[in-house]
Amino acid sequence: MSSTLRRRLIAPAAALGALSLVLAGCAANEPGAGGDSADCSEYEAYGQFEGETVEIYATIVDVEADNLVTSWADFEECTGITIEYNGTQEAETQINVRAQAGDAPDLMIIPQPGLLQRLIGDGYVVPAPEAVEANVDEFWSESWKGYGTVDGEFYAAPLMASVKGYVWYSPADFEENGYEVPATYDELLELTATMTERNEGPYRPWCVGFGSGDATGWVGTDWVEDLVLRTAGPEAYDQWVAGELAFNSPEIKEAFDLVGEILLNPEYVNGGFGGVNSIVTTTFQDAGLSILDGTCSLHHQASFYEAQWGEGVTVAPDGDVWAFITPPIDEGDGAAVTGGGEFVAAFNDNEATGAVQAYLSSDTWANNRVSLGGVISANKGLDPANAQSDLARQSIEILQGEDTVFRFDASDLMPAAVGTNSFWTGMVDWVSGASTDDVTSAIDSTFP
Repeated sequence: MSSTLRRRLIAPAAALGALSLVLAGCAANEPGAGGDSADCSEYEAYGQFEGETVEIYATIVDVEADNLVTSWADFEECTGITIEYNGTQEAETQINVRAQAGDAPDLMIIPQPGLLQRLIGDGYVVPAPEAVEANVDEFWSESWKGYGTVDGEFYAAPLMASVKGYVWYSPADFEENGYEVPATYDELLELTATMTERNEGPYRPWCVGFGSGDATGWVGTDWVEDLVLRTAGPEAYDQWVAGELAFNSPEIKEAFDLVGEILLNPEYVNGGFGGVNSIVTTTFQDAGLSILDGTCSLHHQASFYEAQWGEGVTVAPDGDVWAFITPPIDEGDGAAVTGGGEFVAAFNDNEATGAVQAYLSSDTWANNRVSLGGVISANKGLDPANAQSDLARQSIEILQGEDTVFRFDASDLMPAAVGTNSFWTGMVDWVSGASTDDVTSAIDSTFP
């Protein structure tokens, strides 16, 4: 969907006109859908901008883009601003072309802090208005604010989020076999060893898939990042991301070794698909589905994997599948999670642009968007009850927890030569037989 979404929505064939009117009538009753039901008292502080247009550029397409447009419909009606949404999966590369040509959008939803920092460094992104920074100070943690800050200047507010490090399982499988959710990583390893008593035919305790086209290997980086945060702590994690702590340091190699106790053990993987060598050829989308046919019991993947289970599969504590966060090293340690998210950056300081940027950083927008389903946010003003699934509610509560240590996905923060290149390919080499020393040294050699 490279064309402007607003135009795509208003230019259907005439034969669909009646259906469109019916859908619009239904949508007017949805949260944030606009229409006669809009309560403009929540939007008075943003001002009036009748006739002004603000373009938002992003990689978000399809149903998620439709929900995004719905989430600001009331804001448009009450402020007079028309938001022109332009969604394309090529936005991350095309933004450089547009900015260099003097054709930058008003706002962009940026999925990687590294890209945000490059655009700031090139002088394309302007500092955020005071209203945006005030919202972030009220509704977001310092770590989230830090990802939108460069050299002490605040530029971009967080938007949506995801929680990584979930371990998916079948509650019925656990109950039938007397398994309990582990409280520590050692208990997770002990549980895995116990599960091997069932090894017969295609069954293995874990099912794992690194396959993701040109991005094959990123799943493995998520495993390592989880263990670096849990074993070395957040400060070491930050030093690792910055290149101040090498991949071949004892702290990072310890994380590799702990992950390797599972991923490199043919008795533990790869249920339903084959041995260790099948990890690379199994796609991340398919990998966890072996839980449903009983050929594996555990699968490590982010909260967004909920969408992969398909129609008719109940995701709940007493459902077909559920998930727990990768446990800490020591029982009683606070929750430590890695994850991802987006940031809203402005390319000009127009008042209308600032008003939209402020709205997207507010608790009002977060509640409107999450109520529509499919996403979560770390905005502390978000009511978890507005989430559309049990897992989404659990994820929001984790992100909002006062004791939760959150760190952004390390590979998204590292220089591209490492984070989206040698780290990914290094994980592929590692599960294919290369040693930890060789792989970590090779990755270090690519760090700028």
